[in-house]
Amino acid sequence: MINIKEHENLSILNHSCAHLLAQAVKHLYPQAKFWVGPVIEEGFYYDIDLGEEVISEEDLPKIEKEMKKIAKDGKRIVREELTKEEALEKFKDDPYKIDLISRMDEENTIISCYSQGDFTDLCRGPHVDTVKQLKYFKLLKVSGAYFKGDAKNKMLQRIYGICFENEQDLEKHLQELEEAKERDHRKLGKELKIFMTHDLVGKGMPMWLPNGAMIRYELEKYIKDKEIALDYQHVYTPSLGSVDLYKTSGHWDHYKEDMFPKMVVDDEEFVLRPMNCPHHMLIYKNDLHSYRDLPIRIGELAHDFRYEASGAVCGLERVRCMCQNDAHIFCSINQVGDEFASVVKLILDVYKDFGFKDYSFRLSLRGKEKEKYFDDDEMWDKAESMLRKVLTDLGLDFYEAEDEAAFYGPKLDVQVKSAIGHDVTLSTCQLDFLLPERFDLTYINEEGKKERPVVIHRAILGTIDRFSAFLLEETKGALPLWLSPVQVVVIPVSSLHHESYAKEVYEKLKKSGIRVKLDDRNEKLGYRLREAQTQKIPYTLILGDQEKENNTVSYRLYSKKDTTSCLLDEFISRVKEKIEKKINE
Repeated sequence: MINIKEHENLSILNHSCAHLLAQAVKHLYPQAKFWVGPVIEEGFYYDIDLGEEVISEEDLPKIEKEMKKIAKDGKRIVREELTKEEALEKFKDDPYKIDLISRMDEENTIISCYSQGDFTDLCRGPHVDTVKQLKYFKLLKVSGAYFKGDAKNKMLQRIYGICFENEQDLEKHLQELEEAKERDHRKLGKELKIFMTHDLVGKGMPMWLPNGAMIRYELEKYIKDKEIALDYQHVYTPSLGSVDLYKTSGHWDHYKEDMFPKMVVDDEEFVLRPMNCPHHMLIYKNDLHSYRDLPIRIGELAHDFRYEASGAVCGLERVRCMCQNDAHIFCSINQVGDEFASVVKLILDVYKDFGFKDYSFRLSLRGKEKEKYFDDDEMWDKAESMLRKVLTDLGLDFYEAEDEAAFYGPKLDVQVKSAIGHDVTLSTCQLDFLLPERFDLTYINEEGKKERPVVIHRAILGTIDRFSAFLLEETKGALPLWLSPVQVVVIPVSSLHHESYAKEVYEKLKKSGIRVKLDDRNEKLGYRLREAQTQKIPYTLILGDQEKENNTVSYRLYSKKDTTSCLLDEFISRVKEKIEKKINE
């Protein structure tokens, strides 16, 4: 889908349409007060305080009708420049605008506002010349949003919309949105019985159902096997850590707001861990190490917990408890290049297995607000320069982004474009000189002296949760054969005449290690076939008289209408080979 912010004309059009929305809301709800109405990648939104009144999705057509009425009237959009003093006077009855104006730096700052007929709003602009140019728009949804994004503040109502230059582009975008709805992993997760959530468990804490648990098992086994082949040593560490552990690592000072509150037990203070690196630092420190031991690669599929705002949690994509495909590589400074290259190769191998092609490499650097990061300019300069050189030497085509680094060091993020247009960070690889210092990690170098190792933090699948969400949306729920919770469904044409042969086939498939389901319910054949398609099962076996007599099977691939017949043993051999080699039809 198109990114509105990247197109100047569409950006101006959508910003102007946000004001049109606000004017229409003001006509219909005179008590309305407005916070901000920015352009975003998906169009625009406006945050609105309506007092006790609540706008629902059913109210959007009424607001659209008023917007069209205002646009048809064709009022010009006029810019006015004010001093800070004049602006404070002009908007003196609007606490939200006063808040914005008061936080502007200098007294002599020129502040602009835009008027269209009976509506005036504070804004930098630019805008279109007249509201008559705003013809092709659609209001999309309503949600809640805290004032200034702070859960301690009042909840406002946020209305989202989109605006285009012509009807064809608008219709195309709306069709893409419908496609995105069909791909939404939350919808697919419910339909395919992959995961569930419940308020009694808590927001952002999904529960994996049997189908989802099988997907997760296969993903964890897949990445673990790859890592073991590359000499990673896997460990298990507690999901809790003491506050002192995170004070030592520095996370307490830089990451405390994203942790769950501390708990006190027997005079000790604990937190649910948000990441695994402090535990792995101590595992490394548990033994003496020589330069001959390096690199040491410690991996873990670990449960982590992060306090995401309730409005931000989203299915499996953004959760409060997650399973990280985490690892830490302890190496000498001379080994950094080779180890980083090995991680990048592993990422590329994994993406090839899953057929990912639309991705880019981002070098994530420290931002200008240095207080967010560990205070050591020399360390940052060294780490950023080294990582930039490593990426250049690898011949990677990468771009740089400020204010995206971890608090302890720069990183390589692999940004993947999802099927519904989201820019998702799947894999990450981070360079760290800080934690070895904080935990006093050493190894004995070739001269018999103590030396600090460098740590590379890396996650290939990222979190299993987000990776699963991405996969569901990428495949529209039709997962690869090797990953499907049910790989084959066996359907006898008649439960009376073909059930015994169907059970024989079922048992043979099961003994062959194929995940198989027998559907011998007393339902019409067409109904059972449709349900197999709805559940997106890769192979559907249809067994009737001919199959029973000849010891054959007739199978149909998901989303196909053609039926193919072959001997049962031939079918088993074919399916097992495709599973083993991770081949999808």
